[in-house]
Amino acid sequence: MNFRLEQAIEMLERTPATLEALLSGLSEDWLSCNEGEGTWNASEVVAHLIEGERTNWIPRLEWLLREGEGKPFPPFDRYSHLNGAADASIDRKLREFREIRLQNTAKLKELIDSEERLEALGTHPAFGAVKARELASTWVAHDLTHIAQIVRVMAERYREDVGPWIAYLGILNKERQ
Repeated sequence: MNFRLEQAIEMLERTPATLEALLSGLSEDWLSCNEGEGTWNASEVVAHLIEGERTNWIPRLEWLLREGEGKPFPPFDRYSHLNGAADASIDRKLREFREIRLQNTAKLKELIDSEERLEALGTHPAFGAVKARELASTWVAHDLTHIAQIVRVMAERYREDVGPWIAYLGILNKERQ
């Protein structure tokens, strides 16, 4: 097992700055490109990350620590961000994400004050028994998944423009998800 809470927090704290450096100030063409119908653009991914901060990671961790395996935590609607304010600027979304992530990493440090707390069990509505450690690990991997998704979606914008170099561009040769 590779999980260490302090190292997980290192990554969680860096995601907002990573996204700000990549997306802040970009033209709408970069922010709205996607991989086709039913896929998300960079702006939608940031909205999804904000929704996860509000209703998924810390709320589920608190539930897990409070309820144990007695009651499954509420399901997370992975698509609820698509019903929100689509007209918010990327800079506004990035600010909101940074602020809520700062609050949530502070809360994470407060909630997980021992190795024992990381082993606490809760019940996921689909997976059954899960540990606090697994939830925190998933939070980090989720961030990295969506950073990779944003980069892949943005590269996709130039698929037709790269010509024969596509053969050397792994990001454009991976199966679309």
